[in-house]
Amino acid sequence: MATATIKELLRFLRRHGYEEKRQTGSHLILTHPTRRMHVVPFHRGDIPRGLFLQILKDAGLTEKDFLEG
Repeated sequence: MATATIKELLRFLRRHGYEEKRQTGSHLILTHPTRRMHVVPFHRGDIPRGLFLQILKDAGLTEKDFLEG
């Protein structure tokens, strides 16, 4: 069972081709050349588990992918 900070999640998503397009308040807008756009909240501390898993699912990735690096 993984928990992650927003910085760890962003680092992981960047390695998988996502780029920061813009920031609106405390939300980052991420884009990918072949996948859909994602909105990620940018707050301190750990991301709630459900939100973490949903962001990975929307990105076409799994918790196992995250744990493997």
